[in-house]
Amino acid sequence: MRNRAAVIISENNRLALIKRMRKGQTYYVFPGGGIEADETPAEAAKREAMEELGLEVEIGECIFKLSGTAEESYFLAAATGGKFGTGTGLEFTEPESERGSYEAVWIARDKLTTIKLYPEELAAKLSQNLK
Repeated sequence: MRNRAAVIISENNRLALIKRMRKGQTYYVFPGGGIEADETPAEAAKREAMEELGLEVEIGECIFKLSGTAEESYFLAAATGGKFGTGTGLEFTEPESERGSYEAVWIARDKLTTIKLYPEELAAKLSQNLK
């Protein structure tokens, strides 16, 4: 498994997330993906925001890391351009496959405890602390 980077974008008390539907399960993840060989984690997070959300972003602080078989870095980010929901990554342009479906959504912060959001440790932290 390769290292991964993701963005945490908050606007109007809502978070930008990816709604995943796969094998009869619905869950949510932070927009992000694998880090390419020539990228820093911050560069990968910025690229993934465009691919998955259609947003240009300014990358801020890395506020959460997970380590296991691979390292995952989660960065605060602010949208600076683009149009939400116009992601052009393969997961949005390929027909539904084994990977299931992907949809960019805004979820109210006070709803975070009512959805399956991964990673769960970050979801718990954000539901209490993000402004």
